[in-house]
Amino acid sequence: MKRLVTILSFLALILTSAIDADARGKDWVTTWATALQVAEPHNNPPEPYLAGNSFRQTLQVSIAGKKLRLHLSNIFNEDDTEILGVEIAPALTMGASPEVDESKSVSLTFNGKKGVTMKPGEEVVSDPVKFKVAERMNLAVTIHYGKISSTTLTSHPGSRTTSYIAKGNTTDFSNPVAKTDHWYTISSIDVIPKKKNSSAIAVLGDSITDGRGTTTNGQDRWTDQLSRNLLANGMNISVLNFGLGGNCVLRGGLGPTGQSRYARDLFGHDGVKYIILFEGVNDIGGSRDAIETANGVKKVWQDIIRDAHARGIKVFGATVTPFKGNGYGRGNHEEGRKALNEWIRTSGEFDGVIDFDAMVRDTEDPERLNPAFLFENDWLHLNASGYEVMGKGIDVNLFK
Repeated sequence: MKRLVTILSFLALILTSAIDADARGKDWVTTWATALQVAEPHNNPPEPYLAGNSFRQTLQVSIAGKKLRLHLSNIFNEDDTEILGVEIAPALTMGASPEVDESKSVSLTFNGKKGVTMKPGEEVVSDPVKFKVAERMNLAVTIHYGKISSTTLTSHPGSRTTSYIAKGNTTDFSNPVAKTDHWYTISSIDVIPKKKNSSAIAVLGDSITDGRGTTTNGQDRWTDQLSRNLLANGMNISVLNFGLGGNCVLRGGLGPTGQSRYARDLFGHDGVKYIILFEGVNDIGGSRDAIETANGVKKVWQDIIRDAHARGIKVFGATVTPFKGNGYGRGNHEEGRKALNEWIRTSGEFDGVIDFDAMVRDTEDPERLNPAFLFENDWLHLNASGYEVMGKGIDVNLFK
């Protein structure tokens, strides 16, 4: 009976994947996406909140396109979210101001209608619209909200980018009433690429991928640096950052665990041909038995490799960076980190290895970060210089 249930579940997964792939279409590639979670109370929007107001969020895409569509999400909201309208326009900064090029602003529709209401747990996608998206372009998404919760919100807390609230249903952000360094409701943007042979890399990560230590409104996460390097080498591949601050692979941490969210984040977007797995430091750093925890992370990585290979997707393992000097360095945590890294480097189960550990460790004390890359001296997170080394240190030939 158990075998029958397993077979039926597997067949259902194949059928669902086929339907999803057909619905998404073969011509689209996701150029930008973010990991989602319920916003913690201190990460909720400031007054006057979102309900009845307009909210402008800035993001920077990867690859260029001639058409786009926007995905919105209500998966963590406990109430309906009413969207009265959405515009998208070129942003004039990387988030430091709400200014846009109004002459190129486009209103989006949803099944031909200006607005849409998302029920709890629901996601929607806009109708495709012609829009000239350039490589690494800054886009501003303006959402005009009707009813929306002020306490339970689908969010990406670590946007590293400033968003702006304007009172009422308006496109006038010359004097915003509030601002916040978080994203809400937006999930991803797809494009029909200008160039052939376009694809995407999906990255599963924690705060180091999310960009803690980078420059607010600087767009200098290691994934941004990798994206720029790929484009500079003539490779039309987008980089999708699914990092969540404080995230764990197995249990605990902030946001949905890597184990519970990988199917959505890694396999739920268009054009993904490559995956980078770079998590585990929070699991190991918070564990009682780091060897046992490392083995647990290893098992999840094996599951992802299996599922990805079944879809024709390559998976690259990234080694866990040093944390000596941080509270994570107690107990047998360093042994666990080394054990997981040794398996990533030598198991042969990955399609390739990205050795972040070797890139950023101190040559005189390999168990700690290079002091030149420290952010706030916490011996865990890197500064913008460290992230640049990581992003530019990845061999782009892995993705050929």
